Amino acid sequence: MNVLFLTLVEINSVEERGIYQDLLRKFRDEGHSITIVSPVERRRSIKTNLTVKEGITLLQVQTLNIQKTNIVEKGIGTLALEYQYLRAVKKYLIKEKFDLVLYSTPPITLVKVVEYIKKRDGAFAYLLLKDIFPQNAVDMKMIAENGLIHRQFQKKERKLYEVSDAIGTMSPANAEFVARNHPYLDASKIEVNPNSIVPLYLSYTEEEKKRIRQKYDLPTDKRLLVYGGNLGRPQGLDFLLETITAVSFEQAFFLIVGEGTEYNRIQQWMENNRPVNAKLLRKLPKEDYDMLLSSCDIGLIFLDRNFTIPNFPSRLLSYLEMQMPVIAATDPNTDIGDIIEKHRCGYKVPAGDRERMVTVVDLLMDVDLAQYRQPCKNLLESEYHTRRSYDIIMKWFHKK
Repeated sequence: MNVLFLTLVEINSVEERGIYQDLLRKFRDEGHSITIVSPVERRRSIKTNLTVKEGITLLQVQTLNIQKTNIVEKGIGTLALEYQYLRAVKKYLIKEKFDLVLYSTPPITLVKVVEYIKKRDGAFAYLLLKDIFPQNAVDMKMIAENGLIHRQFQKKERKLYEVSDAIGTMSPANAEFVARNHPYLDASKIEVNPNSIVPLYLSYTEEEKKRIRQKYDLPTDKRLLVYGGNLGRPQGLDFLLETITAVSFEQAFFLIVGEGTEYNRIQQWMENNRPVNAKLLRKLPKEDYDMLLSSCDIGLIFLDRNFTIPNFPSRLLSYLEMQMPVIAATDPNTDIGDIIEKHRCGYKVPAGDRERMVTVVDLLMDVDLAQYRQPCKNLLESEYHTRRSYDIIMKWFHKK
């Protein structure tokens, strides 16, 4: 089968680890032909180009700067993406015929590319819904509800959903949300196809973990609670800082690793408050981050309490991979905390509930954390392994 993957993520190699790279590698290893269309931002001064490596075809499309830039360029760049991709596909992939076109949100602005491939090749269009936009922007008060911009993006969202033959959502709550809020869709094409990875179970001795902590000047005699990933407004990080202040247990230490729009504010908070039970580190290369994560004890997930959409952060997979218990402090609409508790992998906490957070942290200070290892591994293997995502997509072709 000939597969086309459209993404906003800059992919340079399918041998890298990540939810998209792992899935595409699975398709390649199962004998399918893979073509990836990925952006390369203008700041890198690389022209649009087509290469073949590692058994896949990679079409890099020069775009405006979309990440880590001002909101004007980001907005224009995201809107222009559709036309830049379409032009590149028509020029470089004119002789290809695709059976499946896979694409993920964000963005929601690749409709014309998907429509073109469907019409030209009769391809099956599968949407990996990782981001429910524009409602998430409304929840964060980034755009006004029912304003002109909101309505325009809603039209694009509807068109993207309608052109998709199947929509894979991240969790049952996501599937229910899409079906409820988009009743014009055929419910049979909405399904759960969660974030997934090929796990790499790292195994270090206690002495090796101690050396890893020492490398980053972290305490070796405390339970390390780690928040790793994007540091942005959607993560509701004020509650993380409140938690650091509220938790005064001698054996608890908080580690924050990542980057994002809130990094400088968190850094300033650290400098002003000088907490003795917390440290902030900038984003690390994936291999270094995994090694550091393996030396931690408890994973943390935070989401803004104002979300009405059921977000499902992919950082859960990294924590499960390290077989550590997870505390999910979220809005009431996501089901990530319910899933964690159902599978005995940790606890959920209502975002902003300081008393409950302190109680849960206290619970995890004195128990044997080894009891969480097998449940975490079981959940990851049964629900969030790449082979499951692959099988969910392929069943549509087995029906034919």
